[in-house]
This record gives sequence, structure tokens and C-alpha cells, in this order.
Amino acid sequence: MKDIIILKSTDQKSIVTIEKGELISYQFNMEELMHQKGSPGWENTDTEMFPIIGPTFANHNKVYTENGVCIQDQHGFLRELVYRVLDSSENKAIYQKTYKANTKIKNNHFPERSEEEFVFWSYDFIFKKSFEINNKSLKIHFEILSENGMPFMLGYHPAFKLSGNLTEYCLVNNKKITIQNVIDKGGASFPFYDLDEISLIKEHGYNVKIKAQGFENMMLWTEFNNMICIEPITHYPDLEKQSYSKKNLRISNEKEIFTVEITPFQ
Repeated sequence: MKDIIILKSTDQKSIVTIEKGELISYQFNMEELMHQKGSPGWENTDTEMFPIIGPTFANHNKVYTENGVCIQDQHGFLRELVYRVLDSSENKAIYQKTYKANTKIKNNHFPERSEEEFVFWSYDFIFKKSFEINNKSLKIHFEILSENGMPFMLGYHPAFKLSGNLTEYCLVNNKKITIQNVIDKGGASFPFYDLDEISLIKEHGYNVKIKAQGFENMMLWTEFNNMICIEPITHYPDLEKQSYSKKNLRISNEKEIFTVEITPFQ
């Protein structure tokens, strides 16, 4: 697989770098918008949370489905699977992960951060992720193909670069949420329901609007002053009981479509 793919807009002013399916850079008019791997804070730039969102240890890492009891670690196990490139061009790249039901997957968090050496899911699925850049924005498209009735949660988890001076804030339904407000959550995410758009407002440089389709909810997370995660999610998990079942997961109709658009503006 080609590890690094670089996409460019037709005006050559937007450059996107993707590493093994992970968005690691979005430069707009020479300004980097994304949190950089290796910088203080989170070790990634983006990831997907699937087929569940949230922690699992309080429920012994179990998820109950009609196809049996599954073992999942925090935020699911999609991150443990490897993307392969289906297609790429000057401005678009398409990736795919494929999973066969009940296949045990090595958990990279074991043993330091998890007691589960292997995780698995009781359904087949195909997970597609595509990137498309134009002169104004970056569109990230998700497609989940599975058997009818598969329960799931999906969250997209991109991290955006901040100055480190706590001068930025997020605009949510015309309400200002400061970076300090999010840090004060103490590691827990800041959820917003029935919401599909959040803007990151900066003192200097380009602001960023994140608009989602299909998710229905969003949340903010950071524990650091140099980055903020603005995350479209289908569900906000029950952090106390950490109970996952058909009652609190979305039910697949065989093909599910989700879109996130990242738009810089001044």
C-alpha cells in the first residue's frame, strides 16, 4: 500500500496529506489547520470510533448483539484494522477496511492500557473512507456496508491546531465555548445533541467550520491548549454504566452514509 498520498486543489492552494488512511495535514493558503503528530497532546491527527464510542471497562468490555456477545475496547476496534487504497487521483483518495465476523483482532492497547489481548465483532462489514479536496474545503466521506440489522456507533475524531495561547473558541449555535471550558471537563468530552455544525474561531489565521451529515450529534474534547478535537458522532455514550446493546446503538440498513466537510474561512 502507498503509505503517503498527497491531494491538491485545482488552484494548488490547498494541500492534503494522508498517511495510511489518516489525515495528517490540511494546509490552506500555506496555513496548517490540523494538529501535527509528534506535537504535544494527542498522538494522532484523526481516527474513527467504530463500532462503538466510549469506554467499556466498567462493563467488562462486553457489547451485546443479536449475533452474540462481542469484546470491544474503548472507541471500538476499527483503528486496529488496516486501510487499503481503492483509488486515488490528484484531488481524491478512497480507502477501505474489511472485517469478517468473529475474527479476533490483536488489541494494541494490551497490556499497558487494556486487559483485552484480542477484540472482535459479530458482524461482517466493509468500512470506506474517502477524501476529496477542492478550492474551498475538504470533504471526508464514510460508507458502512454490513448486513441489515447490525448495531453500531460511529464517530469521526479529527484534531485541529491551536496557538497554545487559549485565544481560540468554538461557536456552537451562536454560543461561545472556550478552549478552557473544554479542558475543564477533565478528560470527558463536551457533547452537543441534534447538531451538525461547529466553527473554530481564531484570533489569527483561518477559522474552520466543521459541518457533518448523518451523525446528528457532535462533541468537543481536549486536555491541551495546543489542539482541539471537534467530533461528529452518532451517539454520546453512557460513561457511567458503559452499557452497549441494540437499545442504544443505531441499527444498520445495510448501507450507511456519513459526510464531514472542513471549510476554512475568515
